[in-house]
Amino acid sequence: MAEPFILIPGRTSQQGTTLNEGKYTEGYRVEISTLQVAPEDMQRLELEDGDLVRVYNDVGEFTVPCITARGDELPPGMLFISYGDNSSRLMGGDTQGCGMPDSKGLDVFLETAKASE
Repeated sequence: MAEPFILIPGRTSQQGTTLNEGKYTEGYRVEISTLQVAPEDMQRLELEDGDLVRVYNDVGEFTVPCITARGDELPPGMLFISYGDNSSRLMGGDTQGCGMPDSKGLDVFLETAKASE
């Protein structure tokens, strides 16, 4: 069953470090393709680090492995993924006249990848 969440894409120091090595390196690809989930949500949804989840909204979707966010970095109900191909799939085309689509605070749904098959 899909659960509603708010997705906050952003940049991480690890993403910046691996970007210096190239966008096609394993480290960079892993960094932009791993979803962080609050510990309480991981427990409630019975997810374990490495489980595949599907994240979607009315614009697009992606399926990636998830990991438990460290400590209190992420409150329950919010998800984090580094900016990249996956996060871009959920951004709409409306720029409100500024030239940049909304990229933060995206309303999304999350479900285990098995549930979407």
